[in-house]
Amino acid sequence: MAKDLVLILDFGSQTTQLIARRVREAKVYCEIHPCTLDFEELRAKEPRAIILSGGPASVYEEGAPQLDKRLFELGVPILGICYGMQLFSHLLGGKVERASKREFGLAKVIVDRPAGIFHRFARRESIDVWMSHGDRVVSMPPGFETVGISGNTPFCAVANAERKIYGVQFHPEVVHTPRGTDVIASFLFEVAGLAPTWTPGSFTDDAIKAVKERVGPNEHAICGLSGGVDSSVAAVLCHKALGDRLTCIFVDNGVLRQGEFEQVVATFRETFHLNLVPVDARDRFLDALAGVTDPEQKRKIIGKVFIDVFDEEAHKVANAAYLVQGTLYPDVIESVSFKGPSAVIKSHHNVGGLPERMKLKLIEPLRELFKDEVRACGEALGMPRDILQRQPFPGPGLAIRCLGEVTRERLEVLRAADHIVSEEIRGAGLYEQVWQSFCVLLPVRSVGVMGDHRTYEETCAIRAVRSLDGMTADWAQLPYELLGRMSNRIINEVRGINRVVYDISSKPPATIEWE
Repeated sequence: MAKDLVLILDFGSQTTQLIARRVREAKVYCEIHPCTLDFEELRAKEPRAIILSGGPASVYEEGAPQLDKRLFELGVPILGICYGMQLFSHLLGGKVERASKREFGLAKVIVDRPAGIFHRFARRESIDVWMSHGDRVVSMPPGFETVGISGNTPFCAVANAERKIYGVQFHPEVVHTPRGTDVIASFLFEVAGLAPTWTPGSFTDDAIKAVKERVGPNEHAICGLSGGVDSSVAAVLCHKALGDRLTCIFVDNGVLRQGEFEQVVATFRETFHLNLVPVDARDRFLDALAGVTDPEQKRKIIGKVFIDVFDEEAHKVANAAYLVQGTLYPDVIESVSFKGPSAVIKSHHNVGGLPERMKLKLIEPLRELFKDEVRACGEALGMPRDILQRQPFPGPGLAIRCLGEVTRERLEVLRAADHIVSEEIRGAGLYEQVWQSFCVLLPVRSVGVMGDHRTYEETCAIRAVRSLDGMTADWAQLPYELLGRMSNRIINEVRGINRVVYDISSKPPATIEWE
């Protein structure tokens, strides 16, 4: 089914993904593309509306990102945000200069004309907004008028209602602009005339149909199931389309959490009736990890062994032509961002090279979705909440939470401590309120006293963070009583740990995982 498309052109803003999230929350489909997208390719996409993101550059500087002016002749409604507004003002005959007073933070905007993007506002209404700019428009292009004013920016919001081109100097996509969703909704519905029809249910039906049409009647697909939200939803969706022509392979790599292997196998075989092949490869992984302490080496070893094991099992599946992966939209955006791929902080746990090695074609049924949309898609598929609300778990598993050498003995200690943290977090009703909560076993020994005996054992760090998407995170301010219970239980119940600490660092500068 064809869907209305809102095209978001990225000029390097840190909040471009937030624009997409706000559009999706309004139940309208959108895609992010770099501002360098070829004009003919852009036109071929037949967008119903276009949003120009902010960005760090100044439009009058050499090398600043530009636009093909033919974009403004398409007759498509356009909303420029911050740099996006400055750029179309510059290209269409207005003037942009460095502001005498930069604006970073909260500001007030007075609505001058309650129409267009301010359709849902009253005249002279004062709204709180978030500013982040060092330049400003000092004269508007011909045909434009002011629709919003701030103390420092007379042309804070501008419009050419006839051409349906609008611009705002503030950022309606961020939470610091409380009524920013009304600005975006007014643009989508009142200006562009779109309808809120893009829902997880409609997406799910379309995705199942697309997989059915793509995979031939005699072809099979395989899926590397991890038990995480993304791979689980991808597997159930493709199972709805292919039935037993989908084979899911679940590898026990020896660094899973307590009882995880048995739980995943039981859930997907008994509840969802998936054709699931469980593979016990614990010894193979742990033997390869013996003596290794460098975190990047751990990741690479686990990735390589996984490819070998998966390859062997996949070759047992007759007529396998496709590999199902739970790739999400943030991964896609990162690869096409105007800024280019981020610096490699650590290797991604998605296994690269597997489709090429096995000569398989990729099926990525969730590549258009954000994490919250994946969960909603899972709900539409009838999946239980305990799977859909599962906290993220790294591909290398406990290997990167067991700092130093990964041994069977140390993993057992870590599993026991981690299980206690999970039990206590769930018991306190906080499991769905934090992004991740887990234990890290440190290769740091300290002296302790238990009874009249001296101990010299390792240290356990508890990590709990709050986040929306994992890209940034704040440490969770857990109640002292809860931290005390976790510490007490770990020290009393887990042999090998005599000291518990709590990690209160945020991301950035730290990462969520320790390795």
